[in-house]
Amino acid sequence: MKKKSVLATLLAAVMLLGASPGVMAQVANDADTLALAAVLDNNSFDRAQLLIGNQMQYWSPVFDTLLVREPNGDLGPNLASEWSYNADNSVLTLTLREGVTFTDGTPFDAEAVKANLEYLKNGAGQNSFMVAAVSEIEVVSPTQVKLTLGEPDPSLLENLSVVGGAMASPATLGVESAAGAPIGSGPYVYDAANSRLGQQYVYNRNPDYWNAEAFPFDRVTITPINDQVARLNALKSGQVDAGSSEARAVADAEANGLVVNRIDVDWFGFIMADREGKIVPALADPKVRQALNMAFDGKSILEFVELGYGRLTDQIFPAASEAYLSELDDVYPYDPEAAKALLAEAGYPDGFEIMLPDIATFASFNPIIQKYLNDVGVTVKWEKIAPNATIPELRSGKFPAYVFQFGYQGTWSEFRKFGYPESPWNTSKVADQGLLELLDKAQYATGDAQLALYQDINRYMVDNAFYAPMYRRDTIYLTNKETVVEMQSTNVMPPIRNYSKAE
Repeated sequence: MKKKSVLATLLAAVMLLGASPGVMAQVANDADTLALAAVLDNNSFDRAQLLIGNQMQYWSPVFDTLLVREPNGDLGPNLASEWSYNADNSVLTLTLREGVTFTDGTPFDAEAVKANLEYLKNGAGQNSFMVAAVSEIEVVSPTQVKLTLGEPDPSLLENLSVVGGAMASPATLGVESAAGAPIGSGPYVYDAANSRLGQQYVYNRNPDYWNAEAFPFDRVTITPINDQVARLNALKSGQVDAGSSEARAVADAEANGLVVNRIDVDWFGFIMADREGKIVPALADPKVRQALNMAFDGKSILEFVELGYGRLTDQIFPAASEAYLSELDDVYPYDPEAAKALLAEAGYPDGFEIMLPDIATFASFNPIIQKYLNDVGVTVKWEKIAPNATIPELRSGKFPAYVFQFGYQGTWSEFRKFGYPESPWNTSKVADQGLLELLDKAQYATGDAQLALYQDINRYMVDNAFYAPMYRRDTIYLTNKETVVEMQSTNVMPPIRNYSKAE
């Protein structure tokens, strides 16, 4: 049972909770509260604007999903108690849980599912793609709905466990006030009266929730604290029970009795976007891209920057993915002499010049990246980009390569993210015919044949050196000893259902 000192509880009510000196806790932490520190503020509770990653914690207390993703990545039932595809995966039938209502009294049924999916698909949110393949929604009965797909979507079930399957009361869809006052059928009810935007978000237990035993806390509070030191101090003082951290804070955290949880959701590396050589002709040659893989000493970078909290890899997929192949973790060993030989073989014995974006988040890596590239003859020039324009600048296609970090959302979601000319992170809109042929086969395959094709695609991407991954970076997540969390293999932050009280 969670116990907190009187001093810690008092501190929670009066101490600062963020970088801004005016931010104070509205609701103090206590034994029946799960108090979380978030890295980012909430973006919106509007059903069409929901995000995963760091924002998932804000909406997951309120909006239940059709399916759930277990911490290890397995799918399980939730608001949909059963699901099945037809023979060619063109129709998905969902059987819905009976007796569930939204907290405004609206029944959860097939009509509510239809309304939510249509609202997401037709909205302008970045996750509308999660149901884009659904061409028709048929309400068979109050407890059964059929989704007809215009083309197979191997990631649809995964999507229905996150934003794609989040269910809001139909009465709130399209209502402007819903962006700040969410109504769902989930384990908690948003407490607008005690919440302060940008400071603290408060959720109280839903007394009518169908699976209340899975959520042991009577209240959840989420406080955005974007400063790393402030988050650690809030954890040490007992203001919050859990929050994200970094490798350099681990020793301090452990010395203060905090529990260090780790998982490698993100990969970090050098992304070679211009694989058709439209900006830098050299990048069109696979030998050049392979040489750049061998130019970086990922082991040293991991030890120096992350203090070893991660694992080396040459593929973008984690061990939890169906595409993962252990032999692809060590394809390109650090070998600058072999890299220079490959560059010479490709016709670049004197190297070449490349323009890279100077990204504020990764600015500390710039001298490291420049050194390793210079060592094999590649001259780097930097172009500074505004921190608030990082994503648009990278996605504009103006940069032939860049250093970045990406999370994992599921195997097919990664293919959709990177593989197609229209993919959001195929920033140079490369149409690799060999890759597209494999993707087409995998999309229409099923069972073991599809899984084998996933691995073939991964091997193709590594052999052709689309990227130069250096390592998978451990997400460091701290809790006090009274709070237990299961880290989520498919999201950088755990959803609310992953927390429990220590025995």
